[in-house]
Amino acid sequence: MIFDPITINNVTFANRILRSSVGGRSAYYNGTASDVWKNFEKRFAEGGVGGIISTTLNINRYRQSPMQYPPLSEDRFVPPLRKYIREIRATGVKYLIQIGDPGMATQLSLFPDVRDSWSSSSGFDLAYGYNTWRTPMTEREILGEIAEFRDAARRVRETGADGMEVTASKGYIIHQFLNPGLNRRTDEWGGTPEKRFRLLEEIVKAVRAEVGRDFLFGIRLSAADWNFLPLNVRLPVVFPLRAHFFGNGMEQTLQHGRWLKALGIDFLHIDSGYGFLHPRVTPGRFPLFEARLFCNYARHLSAKVALQATLFNLLPRWLLGPIVGIGYRYKEGISLDYAATFRREIGLPVISNGGYQHRGFIEQALADGKCDMVSMARALLANPDLPKRFREGFDEAERPCTFCSRCAGRTATSPLGCYEPLRFDSIEDMERQIMEWNRPDPA
Repeated sequence: MIFDPITINNVTFANRILRSSVGGRSAYYNGTASDVWKNFEKRFAEGGVGGIISTTLNINRYRQSPMQYPPLSEDRFVPPLRKYIREIRATGVKYLIQIGDPGMATQLSLFPDVRDSWSSSSGFDLAYGYNTWRTPMTEREILGEIAEFRDAARRVRETGADGMEVTASKGYIIHQFLNPGLNRRTDEWGGTPEKRFRLLEEIVKAVRAEVGRDFLFGIRLSAADWNFLPLNVRLPVVFPLRAHFFGNGMEQTLQHGRWLKALGIDFLHIDSGYGFLHPRVTPGRFPLFEARLFCNYARHLSAKVALQATLFNLLPRWLLGPIVGIGYRYKEGISLDYAATFRREIGLPVISNGGYQHRGFIEQALADGKCDMVSMARALLANPDLPKRFREGFDEAERPCTFCSRCAGRTATSPLGCYEPLRFDSIEDMERQIMEWNRPDPA
């Protein structure tokens, strides 16, 4: 099953494994794609994946964050992406661009900016974003957001990518409007499930009108928000309390799926959990050291992050680790049952994300009809040739990913690679692998 081709809206993938959206500081500081970015992506193509989904390319010119992530907020970013995507696709892999906007989940900035706090409603969120207080978007700003998604979609097609995905997950701006624990608006953009869905609806309409019906277009959607994870302080408390502590559950997100199907999307990419990092988005261990590294890196941006950094620096690991690690555990295919329900109830092709690494498990998931494709990132960062190893008959890599999530914790601060010392014979070997990911083309 893994190596059976699949065609979705005239795009044929050679196999059922996708490299999912994964960040990495590999573009230039102004966001322009570089040969380092291209070589990073090519490693996965050469490793045998059927398709690659890009890191989230930001659609807002003022939230170019983290630094060195390529955005699609202006036309000037298209030519370098077109050049490099052509070379990536020449390997035979299909390339999809994911676009999105973190809104108040913006992690970093050169300097504090109130636009990095934009969200559906006002409030405080200890865990996500660097701004201390969320700022509700005005009607004009919301309409501008829709236009930015539309313009970014046009640029996606101009890059020569095979298709695109809009992220309505990961706690990004669309998710902030969908989530009843965050969205307390009483205007046309909140107050009922239909109105909370309206931002995503208008974005989907604008994107489809821009790229045409013949262009592959899907949505990454959280099947259940799990707002009470990880341990967080989120104010004000929203009533009913179920909305505050759980957010949307399957009953509501299945309705989102039905509405999205009626709007004409081609596939759903299913995960679960609100925010990044989140125990349901990145199942495994919580990267305590990397979280401390990030907070110290960003502490100049707000009093909130300065407080986070102080707590991470002062509290002993034996005390802090169990607290911030609440809910974190590894489970392969952590959102697979959600994906199976969406596939059965909605009838669209479904990609499942969350902790995949073993050939037998993936084969069974596909054979049981629970999903059409699987996406993974950390396991492929650890072993970019994992699909080739599956093809040779092995069930796992020689040195499997440990799902320590150290790589996920470093995406905004460091060159991307595997940072798990247990997988290497020495620190020098680990450093060599990280630098190999980030090599430029020879002069």
